Amino acid sequence: MARRSNEPVFWSLFGAGGVIVAFVLPVIIFVTGIAVPLGIWPAEIMAFDRIIVFAGSWTGKFFVLAVISLPLWHAMHRIFLGLHDLGIKRGRTFFRRLCYGVALLGTLIPIVLLIGI
Repeated sequence: MARRSNEPVFWSLFGAGGVIVAFVLPVIIFVTGIAVPLGIWPAEIMAFDRIIVFAGSWTGKFFVLAVISLPLWHAMHRIFLGLHDLGIKRGRTFFRRLCYGVALLGTLIPIVLLIGI
């Protein structure tokens, strides 16, 4: 009987992070870095009160968590696979725990902070 692997969990987080990086982050960068500063969209869209209300709703909390956490899982999985591609065999378990531990920490900290909002 073959041993079960936990790789599908990490691959799904990697894939979801890739989707966020490819489709959501460019829109966020456009809105916050180009459209509002250049006056293409009104500045009221990024008003502090509106952002706090959005981040305080469950939809906003989920969105903020997804935008922070999933790209971090994507990046850490890429770093881990890059180390594997470079031929680093010694310390594989250490690097796996380090990469995924950083991603887990980067997920848990926003969860704790978002619960307080």
